[in-house]
Amino acid sequence: MGNLEHIKSYERIILGIDPGTIVMGYGLIGITKKQAEIISLGVVKLDKLDEHSLRLKRIFERTTSLIDQYKPDELAIEAPFFGKNVQSMLKLGRAQGVAMAAALNRELVIIEYSPKKIKQSITGNGNASKEQVAAMLQRLLKFKETPEFLDATDGLAAAYCHFLQNNKTTAGGKSYNSWKSFISENPDKVKKK
Repeated sequence: MGNLEHIKSYERIILGIDPGTIVMGYGLIGITKKQAEIISLGVVKLDKLDEHSLRLKRIFERTTSLIDQYKPDELAIEAPFFGKNVQSMLKLGRAQGVAMAAALNRELVIIEYSPKKIKQSITGNGNASKEQVAAMLQRLLKFKETPEFLDATDGLAAAYCHFLQNNKTTAGGKSYNSWKSFISENPDKVKKK
């Protein structure tokens, strides 16, 4: 995984978060020339905090700390899924909102992805298990560490999903990561006035 001095060399850094009120997972990837590399991943354990408000405060503080430490350009966050337990959904929505508020406070671009979209992007199957997502990420990003919690690879999956979605500008079967790169490689397609 990249060290802090190395992060300055990336063209773009994406922070991915899997929000939760018991465990929040996160992962950071650095992008250079349309290639993604893992910088860091981990979890924030919140189960020892008794009050929900203290958990939310810890999510805000840790998200802010990650942003200040790694200087990401964007936050990709997993959207809460709709379940039968309304109280759980409310708590999860608050956790997501607090992480987003931390990112907004540091003026980051925020992109939200559904769990199904993230799984589909990583594995090709929107119903893939957490274990399948983790195994695919280990292959794609070439890391061997098995995180203590699958929430960490879920956070990493949000970041990698955003990387994949952001690198889909195509023309004639070739992929471009910006209009500028498309124009520089295809000057004959630009109409000058």
